[in-house]
Amino acid sequence: MASTDITSDRKRPEGPGGPVDAKPDDLAGLEAGLDALDAVQINRTPVRQVLLNKVLPPIVAVALVLTVWELLVRAEVTEVYKLPPPSAVWDSAVEMWLKGTLLEVVWTSVSRGLLGFLLAVAIGTPLGLLVARVKLVRAAIGPILAGLQSLPSVAWVAPAVIWLGLNDSMMFAVILLGAVPSIANGLISGVDQVPPLFLRAGHTLGATGIRGTWHIVLPAALPGYLSGLKQGWAFSWRSLMAAEIIASSPELGLGLGQLLENSRSTFDMPGIFLSILLILFVGIAIDQLIFSPLERWVLRSRGLLVKN
Repeated sequence: MASTDITSDRKRPEGPGGPVDAKPDDLAGLEAGLDALDAVQINRTPVRQVLLNKVLPPIVAVALVLTVWELLVRAEVTEVYKLPPPSAVWDSAVEMWLKGTLLEVVWTSVSRGLLGFLLAVAIGTPLGLLVARVKLVRAAIGPILAGLQSLPSVAWVAPAVIWLGLNDSMMFAVILLGAVPSIANGLISGVDQVPPLFLRAGHTLGATGIRGTWHIVLPAALPGYLSGLKQGWAFSWRSLMAAEIIASSPELGLGLGQLLENSRSTFDMPGIFLSILLILFVGIAIDQLIFSPLERWVLRSRGLLVKN
C-alpha cells in the first residue's frame, strides 16, 4: 500500500507560478504553532496580585463591617446590652485567651466536627456509589436520602439524646444523620453526569466493576462529589452546633455551642457575639484551607483554571 502524504490535506502555499511544496521546517513550525494555540498556558500569579485580589478584599470587608457596627453603637440605635460594641467582644475574647480556655473551646468543637465529617464521608461515599450504580437500590433509598437532606438536623437531637444519652456518641449521630445524605446525594449527582462515552471506553479497555468505578466513575464524578463533600461539611458543622446548644451538659465539655448557650443564659451579649464570630470563623477557615484548594485543583486539572 502506498504511503499517504501527511501534507496532502494541508493547503500548499501559493507561489508566483502556482502551488509550491512546503519545506519540512515550515511544516514543523506550523504544527508547533497549532499545538501552542491548543495548549493551556498556566502562569504563576505574582504575590502582589494575590495580596491585592484575594487578601485585601476580605480585610476591607471585615473593616467595613466593624466600622458600621461601631457607628450603630455610637448612634445608640438600641440599648448597649442588646448590641455591645466591638471592643466589648474583643475584651471577652482576650479574657478567655488569658484564662487559657479560648483555644480549648474552639478545638473541642472543631475536633468533633472533623471526626464526625470523616465518619460521614466513610459512610456516605459507598452509599452514594451503591445508590448511583444499582437501579433497585436507587428506587428504594433515593427518595429517602433526598428527604433526609431536607430534614433539619436539629430534629435529630431529641431522639439522639434519648437513644444514646448526653455523650459524644449522640453528637456524632446527629452529625452523621445531617451530613451523610448530602455527601451521598452529591456523589449520585456527579455519577449521573458522567458521559456514557467514558463508561463505554472504560469497558472496552477492561475497566469494569471496581476497577471501572475507581479509574473511570470516581474521577469523572469528582466535581459533583466535591460539591457534596463541601455541603456535607456545612451540614456537619451546623448539626454539631445545634446539638451542642440543645444538649448542653458539663459532661460534654465546653464547645462553641455550649459557650453560646451559656452566654445566652447569663445575658452575656459580648459572649454571644464572640461565640457567633468564632463559629463563623471556623466555617470560613475550613472552607478556605481545605475545600477551596481542592476546588482549584479540580478546575486546574480539567483546564478550567488558567491561573493559580
